[in-house]
Amino acid sequence: MSDVLRPIETAAPADLAKPPLTLVPDLPADPAGDLPLIPDWTRTGEGRKSAARRAARRARRAGRRWLTRQRTDRGHAAQIKRGTRRTHEWVVGFQGVHVQAAAHQAHTATREARDAARRARYTLMPGQRDKARQAADKAQTAAMAAVNAHRQAKAQVRRGRIFRGSIAYGTPLLVDTAALVEFGGLGLAGGIFTTLSVAAWIGRKPLTSETWDHERRSIGDGDAMTEPMLNRAYRDAKVIAADQELKLVTPCGFGPDAWEVEFDLPPGVPTAKATGAVAALASGFGVKAQQVSQTPGDREGRIRLRVSLKVPFTGEPVRGPLLDCESFDLWDAVPMGISERGEIITTTWFEKTALFGGEPGSGKTSMANGLLLAASLDATARIFGADGKAGADLLPFEDIAEMLDTEGDPEALLEILRHVWEVVLPECKQVAREHGVRRFSRALAAKDPRVRFTVLAIDEWASYLGSADPKTAKEIDRLLRLIVQQGRAYGVVVLASTQKPDSEAVPTGVRDIISTRWAGRCLTPEASDTILGKGRATAGHNAQRILKQQRGVGFYQTGESADPVLMRAFYYDDGEKTGVDEVALILERAYKLRAEAGTLPGSGPSLSDQLRERGADGEILAVLVDTFAAYGDEFDWLPGSVLLDALRAAGIEVTPERLAALVVRPEADKKKTWEGNRVSGYGRALVFKTAQKLLERP
Repeated sequence: MSDVLRPIETAAPADLAKPPLTLVPDLPADPAGDLPLIPDWTRTGEGRKSAARRAARRARRAGRRWLTRQRTDRGHAAQIKRGTRRTHEWVVGFQGVHVQAAAHQAHTATREARDAARRARYTLMPGQRDKARQAADKAQTAAMAAVNAHRQAKAQVRRGRIFRGSIAYGTPLLVDTAALVEFGGLGLAGGIFTTLSVAAWIGRKPLTSETWDHERRSIGDGDAMTEPMLNRAYRDAKVIAADQELKLVTPCGFGPDAWEVEFDLPPGVPTAKATGAVAALASGFGVKAQQVSQTPGDREGRIRLRVSLKVPFTGEPVRGPLLDCESFDLWDAVPMGISERGEIITTTWFEKTALFGGEPGSGKTSMANGLLLAASLDATARIFGADGKAGADLLPFEDIAEMLDTEGDPEALLEILRHVWEVVLPECKQVAREHGVRRFSRALAAKDPRVRFTVLAIDEWASYLGSADPKTAKEIDRLLRLIVQQGRAYGVVVLASTQKPDSEAVPTGVRDIISTRWAGRCLTPEASDTILGKGRATAGHNAQRILKQQRGVGFYQTGESADPVLMRAFYYDDGEKTGVDEVALILERAYKLRAEAGTLPGSGPSLSDQLRERGADGEILAVLVDTFAAYGDEFDWLPGSVLLDALRAAGIEVTPERLAALVVRPEADKKKTWEGNRVSGYGRALVFKTAQKLLERP
């Protein structure tokens, strides 16, 4: 780069002969990109704010590291303590061992001299006495020499200690005193700070190690996730051996409030070994177990790790997206909740059934509302509901539900199941036969409005079976199993929820064929496994570790995913928190949709009206259906005379033989007791079954 002198055209005073010159740099093109690139944005206000935020973030992290360091043996207080100790040890010196040795020799020589003098005093033989006296003189001379050596050693040590002490203690004292005299209190403070700094420098190395192991830092200490930290944590958790290392697929990155990384385990280490060591890994990272999430990758041994900086799902619940929907097509994927990474979890409910479990207050109702409210906004979907705990969770759906039991009556549930099995499913099968298909589809629904979803929600399933008599419980189990097995192909979605669906409360024949599971907070790992399947808790999907304040959080497992996913159900307030009943708002919108579409319960042609369009036999059966409706649900059987009278009143003359040929009865149902007499009659179920067969005819 060269500097070129160029004139600047300015208004110069008249007395100046030449215009002033200025130095303008000649900036050539930089096609090779050798010059540093500094975006203009960095010089704007927003750029400076961003730089300031980065500097503040670095300062905070440095401050956190400094504070965390103070709790270790590398803290400044520990360094000053070690430096003071080492200085004192240097002043004392190691020459004291010579003094101790000289003292020992002096004591030994003195004791030997006393013994020799005693022997010389008590020896009686003239020749032996002279030898004893000579030995005593030698021992006394040696003792005196040893005592003198001890005195010299002590004096030498004392002089050395005084000299070293004057250097170690006198120098700081002299410096601090001079600083105090020269600069006052500020000088004294500076002198003390200098003295402590020197002591910290002397004690900079721990007594047991030469270097500071920075890899012992953790995310809980405010440090960033690094590859050495990962390897250390998985080694300490016994997931990999001491001589093995993880192979990073992606670098350690910081996402929204969490560190994330994807890596491969060493060959031979299964994924389940890592997913089952959540608690040990959390200890290695310095966080709670709820903050560690491991998701299996696209092959065995590959793991996507996420370590949150705070416990997830402990803030305010996430607003449900159905609040912004005017209508919903149940063939689309239903938004059920949000994952730890902020991703929306959706489920396509065709050919699926669901089992939601968890202790009271875990959020089963919030989870179920995701499907029920979506079905409500689909004007073609039929809803059947039963609440085994006789609560109010299903009451808001009363106006749009085909059949609903909120009293926890097993007989009412049995009636709902019979209707689905004997009326709804046969209708669906007839539609499929007419179109020559084996199952419903979205394309078929666009052609035929009779192709509809049917949602059967059973809350506290175990309560129904527990309060029913054995015969009713067996029939409920049988019908529910048949509906689950055969209804999937015709858009019948069974949604069952209970606290713990073990074999004592819920028959395994039904539980084991339900595909979609959701496990909210459980009290034991065994209860979690009862919902999700055996072995899930040991593989890391343990609903027991869900905290009590994490309401609506659970492990969600569908047929579309191999492993459960920790998620939080979308929340639709019933007015308890915000004072706005969001469920009522959605259901009000659903009622209007169904009223406009003519799909409200009872808004379409009745069974009697449909029968009257089927000729003479239909006319007869329509009168029988109306007669049973007039008598009420408590009458499951009526005498033939009552039905014939109703037919005559309607202007239809029918002989008993003609009626018996139309409604074929088994021998056991032909005669029953009526008002004290044994008379011939017809059962309600048989009449309705005959009517349904007539409607199914082409």
